[in-house]
Amino acid sequence: MASEINFYHLTRSSLEDTLPRLLVKTLQAGERAVVLLGSPERVEALNTHLWTYGADSFLPHGSVREGEADRQPIWLTHRDENPNGARFLFVGDRARSERLDDYKRCFELFDGRDEQAVAEARERWRAYKAAGHTVVYWQQTGGGWEKKA
Repeated sequence: MASEINFYHLTRSSLEDTLPRLLVKTLQAGERAVVLLGSPERVEALNTHLWTYGADSFLPHGSVREGEADRQPIWLTHRDENPNGARFLFVGDRARSERLDDYKRCFELFDGRDEQAVAEARERWRAYKAAGHTVVYWQQTGGGWEKKA
């Protein structure tokens, strides 16, 4: 099954700024999410951040530390896994998933200020397109996000 893969080229904000808004929209759409990050340390940092990112915001989420993955609408991990039955995958910190076909939509968030991250995103774009996935590029602008392809 081909997935829709959205590339988010972060140039004005960080993953920590952008990801919560995308996760809110995911939950509003009635979907579950897996957030795949590059290390256990980044998982812990994001876990803490999602509890405190907004004074009036709440994103129900968990990680291996909290357990009970099947009860978590958002699962944070550094492993290529889908223990909560999510249909949306968010990938950050140059992590990679070999399980894209398990998801309806994938969101690749990469730091546009990191040349290596940009080069790796270009490689993944070509590979995903060649594999038959629908790929969409979102560029950050002064007023938000603009769909480019």
